[in-house]
Amino acid sequence: MTKAPSLSLDDLPEIPDIPEPVRRVARAVWREGEVAQGERAVPEETPVALTYNGTTHAVMMASPIDIEAFALGFSLTEGIIRSAADILSLDVIAVEDGIEARMWIAEERMSLLGARRRYLAGPTGCGLCGVESLAEAVKPAAQVAGDLTIEASALLEAMAALGPAQTLNHETRAVHAAGFYQPGAGLLAVAEDVGRHNALDKLVGKVARLPGANPASGVLLLTSRVSIEMVQKAAVLGVPVIAAVSAPTSLAIRTAERAGITLAAIVRSDGFELFTHPRRISLGTNQRQAHVA
Repeated sequence: MTKAPSLSLDDLPEIPDIPEPVRRVARAVWREGEVAQGERAVPEETPVALTYNGTTHAVMMASPIDIEAFALGFSLTEGIIRSAADILSLDVIAVEDGIEARMWIAEERMSLLGARRRYLAGPTGCGLCGVESLAEAVKPAAQVAGDLTIEASALLEAMAALGPAQTLNHETRAVHAAGFYQPGAGLLAVAEDVGRHNALDKLVGKVARLPGANPASGVLLLTSRVSIEMVQKAAVLGVPVIAAVSAPTSLAIRTAERAGITLAAIVRSDGFELFTHPRRISLGTNQRQAHVA
């Protein structure tokens, strides 16, 4: 009888680790005719496969942090689930070519997902990959209610608080952030990613599991421009106010108007621009009308 060969730990396949979100790389710097050698911190970008009941639904390029929040938030904003309770299990596994977020959902939700026949391959920043019709791309956002009123000065303070909370961006200067601010409670959650849609999905996932968070009484803070997908995701979160450092697209403005969302953009230390539903922002008593080209 032939004896089976014994196995040692060295014979077992190596289990990959989830990549670090920041790497240091060599680079040369040219300034004013002089060249210097050194290193720079750059963000990592990793394929993340989102699987449901053993079937891959989407592969997105993302920063390898907060993957559980990303999986939950993506599932919510894509309408795959209705609440965090619809995910029966969620495991984040490092594989040879990236990361898998393996989710198990109820068969009812899985049947609906299968009927959509939507399979995504999403590059960084992609928000509508795989949409099968024009109507689906511009579908109306969920209606957002809420009687939140926030002082203009508080809105500026909220955006100012987001900067110091962006730890990944402090190192790399190359990622987006989304934050959830609640007047009286401050900045409750922050998410960062190389993709602005991913950052918002991660934030949605974090807020969904945040005790005491009430999206209807909070503000969504964005370090990116505001496109229709960002408004659609904000509507799923249920925030009545969006504040962004960059400008919105015209379609994003129309979508926010129809969804009942207050949209403030180009937020700077000295002010901002209001595009929709201004009633939620208290501008004080020294208001003046002026045309600005």
